[in-house]
Amino acid sequence: MTILNEHDKTSFLPNFCSADALFVVVLSSELLAIILTLALPLYTEGLLFNLAMNSLFIQWIALTCVGLLCLLRQYIATLSEKKAAVVSYLLILLVSFIITELAWWSLYVDPDRIIPDQRLHRLFLLRSFGISAIVGAIVLRYLYVQHQWRKNIEAAAMSRYQALQSRIRPHFLFNCMNTIASLTRKAPALAEEAIEDLADLLRASLMEPAELYKIADEWKLCEHYLRIEKHRLGDRLQVKWNIESLPDDALIPPLSLQPLLENTIYHGIERLTEGGTINISGEFKDNKLHLVFSNPVPAVDIEDTHKGNKYAQENIRQRLITVFGADSNLQLENKDGRYTVKLTLPYKRHENIDR
Repeated sequence: MTILNEHDKTSFLPNFCSADALFVVVLSSELLAIILTLALPLYTEGLLFNLAMNSLFIQWIALTCVGLLCLLRQYIATLSEKKAAVVSYLLILLVSFIITELAWWSLYVDPDRIIPDQRLHRLFLLRSFGISAIVGAIVLRYLYVQHQWRKNIEAAAMSRYQALQSRIRPHFLFNCMNTIASLTRKAPALAEEAIEDLADLLRASLMEPAELYKIADEWKLCEHYLRIEKHRLGDRLQVKWNIESLPDDALIPPLSLQPLLENTIYHGIERLTEGGTINISGEFKDNKLHLVFSNPVPAVDIEDTHKGNKYAQENIRQRLITVFGADSNLQLENKDGRYTVKLTLPYKRHENIDR
């Protein structure tokens, strides 16, 4: 799911000012024109002419409605969903009535007749107005149901988002407190530093789920975490960084990368007697951030012995989808004694998001 502005999140109506919405409306209107033309009796002559006239008439109504809904977008956004639906529906009916009348008097009235055929006029008005009323109701109902479905999906994803973001793994907290306790007597300065690092991690876990911050701050958070683990693992833990090409102002959700780094230690380094090296690299390409976390793992299959690893990474994937939609991607690979996580994120900055 992409980052939405306030109107997109609160209104069930799409942004009719966008090119995507305009394309969908034009395409749907043309399909309706084709269906109405094909529904004519088989012996009807001039099907192409009828298709052209139906297309002109339907597109005229549809594009006028889209234009007015675009102009009234800010006003409709202030209304409740029920009032917004009523206003939009009445607008569709009004536009349909006006354009139907204009079409009748400009295209179907014989200028040689003093009195137009009132029966045909009523039938034409009833047919056009009826189709507009039915199609308008179906479209608005579809948009409302889709909006509710999307809100439910986002609510479920946000719940998972909050659960993962607010969670400090018990084993990490336990190890951290033991590390601080062991440092208190022999190295008070290091114990104080570890407490400050832990405080930064806890502070990040309390941030709002919808809040984004710079990736540079996430890297600092990762460094705080690594310093804590370094006190515990010593020389068994080595880290190689190669992230110089990444922009520091890229925005990501807090605690998006630190859990991946935690996985490299919990499921890899600390399970190896000799320890190992974590490789963290990044590349900025095609306006996207490509990140890679790689670590050695024991010979036993990591997914068979530590199910939580796969679950945590799936939660991270869902969190990123909630914020960035399909523009984000997370791939996993366990090959030749190394476990690799490849993460792709769109490049978002403060000036191009509405938060």
